[in-house]
Amino acid sequence: MKPFSFVNQSGDTITNDLVKGKVYVTNYFFVTCNGICPNMNGKLKTVYEAYKGNKDLVLLSHTCQPEVDSLPQLKRYADSIGADGKQWQFLTGNKLALYQLARESYHIDDPQNNVGSINDQFLHSQFVALIDRQGRVRGIYDGLKNKEIAALKEGIDGLLKETDRASFVNNIFGNSPQ
Repeated sequence: MKPFSFVNQSGDTITNDLVKGKVYVTNYFFVTCNGICPNMNGKLKTVYEAYKGNKDLVLLSHTCQPEVDSLPQLKRYADSIGADGKQWQFLTGNKLALYQLARESYHIDDPQNNVGSINDQFLHSQFVALIDRQGRVRGIYDGLKNKEIAALKEGIDGLLKETDRASFVNNIFGNSPQ
């Protein structure tokens, strides 16, 4: 996972330190979307509610329209869906950095979409990535499908049960990661 630094709906700088050693779910959306975004974030709200208060799980929703989605808009959006501002972060920042993270770290957009000027690009994806405690993508799910959201929750449950011993990849103790 590449390091990142963005600003959340409260104006706080959020870096990869926030998710270090935690399980997290990430997606991309934009506030004024009338298509897939409200449906996807509505389904992610069920994930948020299922794990609300679990300090080992974080949700990161990145804007794909940072030139439009201002901090006050992100704050209103987060408040409108009942996100607490700690466990579910709505992030904005440099468009190129946002898109590179989606393509190169989360793998929820095709890197071949990186053509021409970043100002002319638009990332609009219903895919949600599940990241483990070591910063590895462990699953990509269609955020519009109930079955996929159920599978995401199962994946979260499994990752929350994993312990740090899963990071011993040299198999000294016979417990290689799954």
